[in-house]
Amino acid sequence: MATPNYNYEKRQRELAKKKKKEEKLKEREVRKNSPDGDVTQDDQKPEGSPPNL
Repeated sequence: MATPNYNYEKRQRELAKKKKKEEKLKEREVRKNSPDGDVTQDDQKPEGSPPNL
């Protein structure tokens, strides 16, 4: 039976963490630089909420 390559598994976890962190920073920059402030496509209001006046 082959032995597990723990270094490879650890490197893959580190790369996944790095990618997720970069995506978060990128998303923060988009929100920071957007004219609406912190409104993004995912931050839509539910249908029952009143409109902003």
